[in-house]
Amino acid sequence: MQRQMRKMRVGLLFLLGIALSACAADGMLGASSTGATPYPPPGYSHTVQTPHVALFWNCTRPESGVLQLAGLAMNPWSNQPIRFLEFEFVGVRGEERTVSEAKAEARDIQLFTNQSTPFRLDLRPTGSEDRFDLYYRYRFQEGDHSPRIVMAAWDGPMLLAQVTRFRVRDACSDTQHLVR
Repeated sequence: MQRQMRKMRVGLLFLLGIALSACAADGMLGASSTGATPYPPPGYSHTVQTPHVALFWNCTRPESGVLQLAGLAMNPWSNQPIRFLEFEFVGVRGEERTVSEAKAEARDIQLFTNQSTPFRLDLRPTGSEDRFDLYYRYRFQEGDHSPRIVMAAWDGPMLLAQVTRFRVRDACSDTQHLVR
């Protein structure tokens, strides 16, 4: 009888330890370090949205010869994570010719529902640009509707994530893509 009581006490202490660990973790395992961000986030003048991600940004000239595009990428509603978000900020001349460019990746590798990550691109314009376009791409896997392939060296199906690419034409415009 005494041995059974001792086992029950050890079991209860074990369960208490698990419960306290869960409380201490506060459900933040694998979460973005930016914390809770209101939607839409305040302080940004430009925005675009796709079915999976929303971008908010500002264009500034922090120093002579530099055009900076800095913002926040959010996954406000998608139940699947956004992965490997990458950006390209390009200066374009009249005949759609790229004359300057800057590339960057989002700080976080993936964004789960209601998470955000900052991004920043510093571009050194040549002076011949007519406008500045923002390209962005990410990997996204649609729930159960993902394409599947079978490889000879692998005995099971392999899920492929869709790479999605978008362009924001004239991203630093005073009249387009404005937050309302």
